[in-house]
Amino acid sequence: MTDLPRNHFKAALAAMQVQRGLWCQITDPLVAEMAAGAGFDWMLFDTEHAPLEVPSVLPLLQAVAPFPVSAIVRPRVLDVALMKKILDHGAQTILVPMIQNAEEAALAVAATRYPPRGIRGVAGATRAAGFGRIAGYHQRAHEETCLLVQVETASALAQIEAIAAVEGVDGIFIGPADLAASLGHPGNPAHPAVKEAILDGIRRIRAAGKPPGILTMDPVLYDAALGAGAIFVSKAIDLLVLRNGLKP
Repeated sequence: MTDLPRNHFKAALAAMQVQRGLWCQITDPLVAEMAAGAGFDWMLFDTEHAPLEVPSVLPLLQAVAPFPVSAIVRPRVLDVALMKKILDHGAQTILVPMIQNAEEAALAVAATRYPPRGIRGVAGATRAAGFGRIAGYHQRAHEETCLLVQVETASALAQIEAIAAVEGVDGIFIGPADLAASLGHPGNPAHPAVKEAILDGIRRIRAAGKPPGILTMDPVLYDAALGAGAIFVSKAIDLLVLRNGLKP
């Protein structure tokens, strides 16, 4: 039999150890494999905004599996069926967008846990279960499953403490782009009011005992977010790294 894989990213977050990552929108497994050896702590495969669907995530997970990097998958929406398939494909960490309140956070938690702890659908011979070779997988999977939720509207920021209090939420990510739009500054996450809201949110997440996360290409905000207590952070999107490197 096979042991349940340890989720090193979840353990690092629980210990409040900073984890630096790469946001991935390129759909090619060869690119994912190359990037997996670059030294990042985590890589996030984005099915919300990138041209990725759940089936196309599987070869990306397979490509990075041999490397010491943790794979995160973002579903396009809080959807129990989508999250079930992502977990069955072998993702141990999920980042759920647009969580507005504690009730939605609780549903996201339930989607990542088998009954009686939650409502995740049960299948046997999945990649996540080692194709049936991991003893006790259905009883223990939640131990190594990491759930991250996104707060990215003004109303969601007001609910940070309630969301953080939901058992099973392992981290809270602030989405600067959608937050900027919610605050009346679409396309301008660098606006001072947006930056202040982000940093205040990070401080409140830490005060609530949860690790905060952020993606920003603004080096000043990136450093300020770390200073405010951010734990899982990214300042790089693979597609933009490629774009910026293409110089005629």
